[in-house]
Amino acid sequence: MPLPSDYSERVYAGVLGKIVGVYLGRPFEGWSNRDIERTFGEITGYVHEQRGVPLVVADDDVSGTFGFLRALEEHGYPRDLTPNQVRETWLNAIVENRSILWWGGMGVSTEHTAFLRMKQGVPAPECGSIERNGQVVAEQIGAQIFIDGWAMVAPNDPAFAADLARRAASVSHDGEALFGAMALAAMESAAFGESNLDLLREVALAQIPKDCLVATMIRELRDLRSREPDWRKALAWLDERYGYRRYGGGCHMIPNHGLIQLALLWGDGDFDRSLTIVNTGGWDTDCNSGNVGCLMGIRGGLDAVADRWREPVRDRMYLPTANGGRCVTDAVREAERVVRAGRTLAGETHASPKDGARFTFHHPGSAQGFEVLVGEARLANVVHGTSRALSIGIVGPTIEPIRVGTETLPSRRLNPAGGYRCDACPTLYPGQRLHARVMAPPDNADDVQVAFFVGLAGEDRPTFLDAAATVLAPGKEATLEWFVPETLSQPVETVGLALSSASSGESRLLLDRIDWTGAPDTTFFGRSGHSRWRDAWVPGCTRFDPSWEDAEFRAAQDEGEGMAIHGEDGWRDYRVETTFKPRLARAFGLAARVQGLRRHLAVVLSDDHVVRLLRTVGDERAVLAEEPLRFELERTYRFAVQVVDDRVVAEAEGLRLEGTPGPLDGGAIGLLVRDGNVHAGAIRIHPA
Repeated sequence: MPLPSDYSERVYAGVLGKIVGVYLGRPFEGWSNRDIERTFGEITGYVHEQRGVPLVVADDDVSGTFGFLRALEEHGYPRDLTPNQVRETWLNAIVENRSILWWGGMGVSTEHTAFLRMKQGVPAPECGSIERNGQVVAEQIGAQIFIDGWAMVAPNDPAFAADLARRAASVSHDGEALFGAMALAAMESAAFGESNLDLLREVALAQIPKDCLVATMIRELRDLRSREPDWRKALAWLDERYGYRRYGGGCHMIPNHGLIQLALLWGDGDFDRSLTIVNTGGWDTDCNSGNVGCLMGIRGGLDAVADRWREPVRDRMYLPTANGGRCVTDAVREAERVVRAGRTLAGETHASPKDGARFTFHHPGSAQGFEVLVGEARLANVVHGTSRALSIGIVGPTIEPIRVGTETLPSRRLNPAGGYRCDACPTLYPGQRLHARVMAPPDNADDVQVAFFVGLAGEDRPTFLDAAATVLAPGKEATLEWFVPETLSQPVETVGLALSSASSGESRLLLDRIDWTGAPDTTFFGRSGHSRWRDAWVPGCTRFDPSWEDAEFRAAQDEGEGMAIHGEDGWRDYRVETTFKPRLARAFGLAARVQGLRRHLAVVLSDDHVVRLLRTVGDERAVLAEEPLRFELERTYRFAVQVVDDRVVAEAEGLRLEGTPGPLDGGAIGLLVRDGNVHAGAIRIHPA
């Protein structure tokens, strides 16, 4: 079937529903219905403030759903994506004991167990099978919580969505866990064209074995709904017949899938009521709520997701993976990735809105994390011409500039004890070129002065750097440009616009888009740099210290190869250089165009006294060039890597090695070490 005409907006509504549901259920995950109602009553709104926790946090339900979907992108968007290709994306994206998963241990956490099997070389789907891991472990909920993306790339094609979900889930799960994932993926796919929930359930039942436990439970709940109007009595029935006491493990698929179906049946097609039931019901609340929110968002579109859910979230998301530059993201950007994948799988071309700018505000109500940081202003998403823009309303005269912006580096408080880590790199750096399109409506009271600003990390409060201001008379528009200046070793935490007006009336500025391009032009310090820089790396090795003895950085790996990563996929043409001193290691090197732990270019010196230029893509490691070079512990070596278009040139102590990047068309930088530890000096990066 052709893709729906409102495909992009429906995907955005699904992504919004997913994150709203997760954030709603996160503060009381694992609680019983009794404890939830005793503490909060019915869950009809966010309760994070009552629990003293942030609303928008890193969570496996979000980072796994959208992180693992990258398997399509990494393997060329194949319709026949294999479990082993998904397994490869797991190994590339997951930093052990830190990112995405609940690291509960072998035989406790299903995903952790499967990950350890993968590391041992066990292929998929064997690494997630009942034969390898036992039925209780293999049938936990994780197969279901990560499936929404697979449904959204297959709109109106429930058989394809269910099959994608089965293949992706089989890397870590088996048995009834797969059937629950397939059923929900089929419902979400069909919801792009069908709103009748009874028919959606029939679609789900058509994709799974008639005699499986998930199918039996769905039919029994459907029959119960015809004679029992009280959802609490239905919950008691579900608990007695399919509850946790009957199924082992921390959060088995069967009870939780049953609660999702119960919420949909007794929610009567209402987004709010369905979320209330699934969250008040208890068990794995954020997982179940995220799935229900996504389905109901797809089904009802943006009209289903009320402003009271959207306004506190403002599209914000975190995806902590080995790709640290993608951690700070938002629902619009992630929906755009899903839409690109869906159109490609359908054989259609895809044109990103507003030339692919990072912030476009092109969906109704979208904010992409922008908020008022200093002063008072009114923000609204409005129609402008054939598209939409962010309207910023200010009342003058302004004494200090009004600052409206968004986050480029997460707060330290997002690494809570007992919570999911939020390892991230900044998204904006000195030397990059900011550009924006802005307009002043003709009915403005007076001129508006507008300038870019960046907020720098401070120990107590941020420091703002402003570009030169542009004056916009009523009815005028402009393209703003600014190269971010050197920030004296302080990372950029926020970016946005500073506005002021001399009028006593209200003036507005319409922000059409903001983007930035190019590679950084700066030097990274550890020991002598700002403390926030030290947190702004993804430590994909056993130990990473941005300050050690006389070194700026130290990377250590107990066994095998590890890498500390900094930057993002958007860095394309640049030169990076540093010095190394191996303390005890079998090999060390400098990586470029890093797209994860298993996708990168690197110049590496090994203890066989050979320096090599390597291209690593999964299990394939190509030697592009090599030269003899004496390997000595405690000796200082100078390395550099330059990448421009389809050429990579590495330098090591005067030796020059050249090759082609292959599929690695952009990416971060990394410090690589094998079986030991290496010290590194300041790292210089600049456009090539």
